[in-house]
Amino acid sequence: MSTAQGARARARTEVTAAIKDAARRQLAAEGAAKLSLRAVARELGMVSSAVYRYFPSRDDLLTALIIDAYDSLGEAAEAAHAKAGEGADPVRRWTAVCEAVRCWGLGHPHEYALIYGSPVPGYAAPQATVPAAARVGLLLIGIVRDAHQGPGLAALPLPAELRPEGERMAADLAPDLPPEAAVALVAAWAELFGLVGFELFGQFHRVVEDRETFFRHAAVRLAGSVGLAKP
Repeated sequence: MSTAQGARARARTEVTAAIKDAARRQLAAEGAAKLSLRAVARELGMVSSAVYRYFPSRDDLLTALIIDAYDSLGEAAEAAHAKAGEGADPVRRWTAVCEAVRCWGLGHPHEYALIYGSPVPGYAAPQATVPAAARVGLLLIGIVRDAHQGPGLAALPLPAELRPEGERMAADLAPDLPPEAAVALVAAWAELFGLVGFELFGQFHRVVEDRETFFRHAAVRLAGSVGLAKP
């Protein structure tokens, strides 16, 4: 790459980052539904046509912000999991991931709302967001898989009427896990993000005071719900 090409690439990277940063500030102030490329351009002192060269539409910018948020969350969860240690007991690894999700959500409330809050009117997330969105789920599946292949999982009851759906879930998400584990994982995944969302959006007001201790207890209970047990 020539010097001129390298300079142009760096400039494009810097402008792209500036546009995203301005968009995140707009998310914090106005919410995702009111995100506007024209408003972003005004904040940066750019003409609208210049911003459109980086992001052809509001939806393209939203998609970039969503992928960045999922990746940031995934990186935080993966770092916490690595710190806990691959050889640690499954409950410790599970709770480390759960606590990382909570910490990231509390530290990035507007980005959390973007990916786990109300859908943005008129926007449908494209397939490109799926790999980033799956990072936390894949970590949790991996922890349960290791336990299943090692010390084993505690018995997980599954009603007969739910077994066909459990088999479908297992085939789609983790073919090497039993249907009981697949159903339990999906429920625990939803409960984890529900717990964080309740705290973040004020639903625990006057209900839960010591929220850190409460969350840690809930995370351990979720570990038990997917068949993990302390050694």
